[in-house]
Amino acid sequence: MNTRLNDISLDQLFRKARSHNGWLDKPVDDAILHELYELMKWGPTSANGSPARIVFVRTLEGKQRLLPALKPGNVDKTMSAPVTAIIGYDTRFYDKLPQLFPHNPAVRDWFAGNPELVEATALRNSSLQGAYFIFAARALGLDCGPMSGFDHAILDREFFSAGEDGDDIQQEAGPVSHVKSNFLCNLGYGDFGKLFPRSPRLSFAEACEMV
Repeated sequence: MNTRLNDISLDQLFRKARSHNGWLDKPVDDAILHELYELMKWGPTSANGSPARIVFVRTLEGKQRLLPALKPGNVDKTMSAPVTAIIGYDTRFYDKLPQLFPHNPAVRDWFAGNPELVEATALRNSSLQGAYFIFAARALGLDCGPMSGFDHAILDREFFSAGEDGDDIQQEAGPVSHVKSNFLCNLGYGDFGKLFPRSPRLSFAEACEMV
């Protein structure tokens, strides 16, 4: 049976969590990135399709490859972040559905040959997985700086290039593969001294309706 999280946990995940622009000079261990994925992967997706594909950019070389795709306002905070995660989505996610949805192997046929459904499903569910990613990171004590503000075409050519078989995420530029970028998320330990005042949110009455 589920139990309610205490206020300290809710504050860490939601109420006191912020989107960070400045970072402490403290590295993020690779083991935490593995643990982060092992948590986020359990979040629900349509037919368990799990279309998100992630590149953790954590080296100076990787950041230099990322730099040309960034809009000017996102350069400093991204280059100073210990890790920048590229949250992408696989437009051939359905090829793994027989593995991920084994009680109905025919589910692959729902998507194959229907590019509009594939794009909508992959984008929506990778966005969901990106949200799970943020909350998993916060649960592990990391801070996040999710953002748009980059050139998708440049980034996809650099980080999501197809190899000879076109099946895998590659680390060298080339023809764009079936994986596309959704958004970026800087990771690390945020410098709370560089935050601006928190922006307001809509009230329940402004955003919700009960019928």
